[in-house]
Amino acid sequence: MTRYRLFNHNRLLLILGLLLTVGFLVTSFISYEVSKRSILDAIVDQSLPLTSSNIYSEIQKDLVRPVLISSTMAHDTFLRRWVLQGETHVEEMAHYLREIRQRYGAFASFFVSERSSTYYTGDGVLKQVSPDEPRDVWYYRTRALTDDYEINVDPDLANQDALTIFINYRVYDFDGNYIGATGIGLTVDAVRRLVTEHQQRFNRKIYFVDKAGKVVLVGNSAKALNVDLHTAAGIGPQLAQILATDSGSYQYVDADGHTQILQVNYLPELKWYLFVEQGQDAALAGIQNTLLINILISLLITTVVIALAHLALKNYQVRIEEMATIDKLTGLLNRNAFTMLMKKLLADHKRDPQPMAFLLADIDFFKQINDRHGHLAGDDVLAGIAKRLLDGLRESDLVVRWGGEELLVLLRHCELSEALRIAESLRQDIGETAFAANDRSIPVTISIGVAEYQAGESTEQAVSRADAALYQAKNAGRNRVCVAPPG
Repeated sequence: MTRYRLFNHNRLLLILGLLLTVGFLVTSFISYEVSKRSILDAIVDQSLPLTSSNIYSEIQKDLVRPVLISSTMAHDTFLRRWVLQGETHVEEMAHYLREIRQRYGAFASFFVSERSSTYYTGDGVLKQVSPDEPRDVWYYRTRALTDDYEINVDPDLANQDALTIFINYRVYDFDGNYIGATGIGLTVDAVRRLVTEHQQRFNRKIYFVDKAGKVVLVGNSAKALNVDLHTAAGIGPQLAQILATDSGSYQYVDADGHTQILQVNYLPELKWYLFVEQGQDAALAGIQNTLLINILISLLITTVVIALAHLALKNYQVRIEEMATIDKLTGLLNRNAFTMLMKKLLADHKRDPQPMAFLLADIDFFKQINDRHGHLAGDDVLAGIAKRLLDGLRESDLVVRWGGEELLVLLRHCELSEALRIAESLRQDIGETAFAANDRSIPVTISIGVAEYQAGESTEQAVSRADAALYQAKNAGRNRVCVAPPG
């Protein structure tokens, strides 16, 4: 006999899987967003400002020192007296500048006289400055300053045009009159190495920007020297706001689509802005990996839970289906299960009409069997007959415990003549089977009513006609098969 499933747990497993997956994913992404916000807040509020302050302190020691040296030179009594005395002994000035360079490890040291327009270095007179010479623009710019000094990056004529950071300091005589410009220079390469060391130590991008928004000093980073950041992707629209304040934290998306976190501090000694950047992707790499691991673990747990739930539901489904659809004593379908199945079978019959027949069997004198041999013996007889019916029928046929000692058989794809043959065969088989209880033989016979299903009638109508045929068989003496007339 074919086993029919009345319940389907696939939808339940699908819903359970979706709930677990969505729950795990929502939890993971909420945790990720909370962690992301905490990390970004920590970077913006603590890590990056602290790094910027540390770098500023380091830069002050390494780059601000030349400003102090230049200031000392500008206020040096020897230098001012030498100028006021007519600049007569050039060797003295050359010796002085050479000593400054050697003592402080500077790349260059210089003095330009306002009175004579002479450019002095540690090697003596370098040249005469002129307002018509483009390479002397720096001097005339320094002369026009309202501040005491400026810092600029220019090629050094005295050292094969090596790119040099100059601190140009204004010099005044003892009465406050401008008499020239002095200072020292550091090679850009040396300073760039210094910035690169800080970048590697703090794992940040570090570069300097002047008040005009141009990059004036970089380490080994993607930033290019003399680039105008006003035209740079992402940071350009914010640059005016950035340069309007002495410090602040900002975010922008660069040309490659990566979010950068920027800390800016103004260095008044250098008159430059210190830009310290950190990529958001690098900062969040750890928790992004954690998110992926959490998602994989969640999917694994979901898979395991679904597999276990599938096994458990399958096991419970079998048991529940048996309890809901199978008669415990005989192992046959119960009446409720048959009613549910017949709805589907009748729907199929409407689409594709095929002959069907009902056999309603009743055990003859079953009450006497119970009275003489006991109800346990009666149960054994009923179960034995059910087994004989199952053994004698096809897989496609249905056998139902209809009520009490009545058993209903549905023969699918079976015409009336074939149904009569099957019913007679079953009757004879039961009559020839030896049933026993308490070591005593129990003769058992059955009566069967046969009804062929008529198109359009209900299950109740067809079974009712089979019941009328069974009643006829009982009245005719039992142990026989009778056919119901067409409805």
